[in-house]
Amino acid sequence: MSIEFSKKLAAHETPIPGVVLYDLPVHGDNRGWFKENWQREKMLALGLPDFRPVQNNISFNETAGTTRGIHAEPWDKFISVATGRIFGAWVDLREGPSFGAVFTAELDPSQAIFIPRGVGNAFQTLEDNTAYTYLVNDHWSADAQGQYTFLNLADETAAIRWPVSLEEAELSDKDRAHPRLAEVVPMPPKKTLVVGADGQLGKALRELYGGDASVEFAGRAEFDLSSEASFTERNWKSYSTIINAAAYTAVDAAETAEGRAAAWAINVTAVARLARTAVEQDLTLVHVSSDYVFDGTTESHDETEAPTPLGVYGQTKAAGDAVVSVVPRHYIVRTSWVIGEGNNFVRTMASLAGRGVEPSVVDDQIGRLSFTQDIAAGIRHLLDSGAPYGVYNLSNGGEAQSWADIAGDVYELTADSRAAVTGVSTEEYFRGKTVSPRPANSVLDLSKIKNTGFEPPSAKDRLQEYLGHRH
Repeated sequence: MSIEFSKKLAAHETPIPGVVLYDLPVHGDNRGWFKENWQREKMLALGLPDFRPVQNNISFNETAGTTRGIHAEPWDKFISVATGRIFGAWVDLREGPSFGAVFTAELDPSQAIFIPRGVGNAFQTLEDNTAYTYLVNDHWSADAQGQYTFLNLADETAAIRWPVSLEEAELSDKDRAHPRLAEVVPMPPKKTLVVGADGQLGKALRELYGGDASVEFAGRAEFDLSSEASFTERNWKSYSTIINAAAYTAVDAAETAEGRAAAWAINVTAVARLARTAVEQDLTLVHVSSDYVFDGTTESHDETEAPTPLGVYGQTKAAGDAVVSVVPRHYIVRTSWVIGEGNNFVRTMASLAGRGVEPSVVDDQIGRLSFTQDIAAGIRHLLDSGAPYGVYNLSNGGEAQSWADIAGDVYELTADSRAAVTGVSTEEYFRGKTVSPRPANSVLDLSKIKNTGFEPPSAKDRLQEYLGHRH
């Protein structure tokens, strides 16, 4: 066998999404040859996913013409040849537009290929004593076999041109009996789990992902964040992403002894459990943060600003953010003044307007409303676009307003007069009450998420739609 020595490490895209063929540098002399079969740092620099292999398997094949496959397994694989030469064939058996796409190539020790979960893998040896080796990112188990997807080596649709005819090749009876492509049930994608799915944001995510079987919703009854069993009894191998839409948001109650304990339990301890799970299972964790992590003394808050929380609620949200930040694949979505399905400021003002009440409303706190449909859309955009992991501010757009300004808009839109709203200071409004301190300025800089291609709609436009929809 002749191996091309000293090729440069290089990546080559293939017709199957996510399948990448690599040239590996092989160094040889009179004694034989040496190669770095897997070198994480160099491979990541070429764009290979950091798929965290946990098991190394070798298939030794005594004679040329030995043929194995086509098996799509529930894990990713990095495949190469240790000795000999193979003809490899790969067929996309995942749900989606590329289902049935085929790629073939001859591989010797100077090449390797990355095969994502759900892509069928097969090979035929072209030389005697060929060893086929692969790294996988999950441990083999008998239970995992039930998640395999198979395709017949002789499938007419794939029409793979095997160098040695299948009639003459050495293959197993099981491989001969696999189904044709028309009978294959595609491998579904890994799932996204939304926890806290019964809150305002959870309901918006339910509506956005309605009908998507790959997204699973769990309220407290289905996933109790305070219970260790919720974490240990779930098969996390079936998931790729957790969206945490749960939070303790009773800002003033958090200042009480009972509320303080509940806020820390939900916003920090439960989040730490989610973060630990995400790290251990290599999941993406999406976590929703708050403007309350800031003291509101800057003109506009960007993602680089250090947290300066004033009250217990803000302190727990800042602590939760710090925990999530250690997850390699995380999105912290920081929002403000959330409006969705449920009790909220806009609904309260609309109710007061309908009853002819003339309220006093705080006029020295400014920010922007964040409608849950747009928070949900922003989260989906970050996940679908593969935006860089990290912190993203996400509120609706437009000019900053005070609570009194927004109340005036609500009154105006409900056929009343904005003159019915009287602006008062925070100090005056809460005089004599035990409440949490609030940031005076909650305006979030939206430049970073806009640069990913997501343009949050105007808060005023959304407010009009929200009130119009309700009536």
